[in-house]
Amino acid sequence: MPEGHTIHRLAEDHLHRFAGQEAAVSSPQGRFAESAALLDGRVLDSVDAHGKHLFLGFRESGWIHIHLGLFGKYALAAAPAPPPTDTVRLRLANEAHYSDLRGPTTCAWITDEEKRAVHERLGPDPLRPDDDPGRAWARISRSRTTVAALLMDQKVVAGVGNVYRAEVLFRHGIDPYRLGKDLVRAEWDAMWLDLAALMREGVRNNRIDTVRDEHLPEAMGRPPRVDDHGGEVYVYRRANLPCHICGGEIRTAGLAARNLFWCPACQAR
Repeated sequence: MPEGHTIHRLAEDHLHRFAGQEAAVSSPQGRFAESAALLDGRVLDSVDAHGKHLFLGFRESGWIHIHLGLFGKYALAAAPAPPPTDTVRLRLANEAHYSDLRGPTTCAWITDEEKRAVHERLGPDPLRPDDDPGRAWARISRSRTTVAALLMDQKVVAGVGNVYRAEVLFRHGIDPYRLGKDLVRAEWDAMWLDLAALMREGVRNNRIDTVRDEHLPEAMGRPPRVDDHGGEVYVYRRANLPCHICGGEIRTAGLAARNLFWCPACQAR
């Protein structure tokens, strides 16, 4: 499932390509056809992202709410658009660009009130400048759930997925099995700021990189990572490989329905 930086990048891409212009809206697959017909030819004038939720706003016409889920994918490119396939749930097009959405968990036309309800059930997002990390801390600080599980709970922190979860815990030397109530506020504040910085880089580069300069391949004389998930990381999908810092073996285990990765030496209890 895409992490929050991907959704914010999609929001920026749609803003730059479509905002302020009339958009041709269609649903070649047919599952969004009725709403698409009502939005076709209207001006897309705003975009928003919160965690893993994308919102495309049409002037005085509400929002398209999109959640990619596990299988959703976006294709954005310059016009002319190719003939659409019957897997395209939503196509937006103007004279210069088009975007095709396939396989989302959610693609729905919603009102402002319905959009507010989505925001209200989500935790703060490190990529939303006005979001308050104190809201997440209020839940974390009294929870007997592990920090690793809390970071994946979108009602606690929105936008963090499996990669950022594993990497931020490693970067701050925090045992993923530590309970939320045993974390201290300074540790949480440091993690929040780090997540915001890492995820902003993810938006900018459209990939996840979490390794500090002194641990990059060229600095350490090691081969670069080769993985379809993107850039350099410390522990994610590196089970049984040596830690870049201590040389110990990276471990993996299931937690919160996903594979957790950590270094027992660098993240000692």
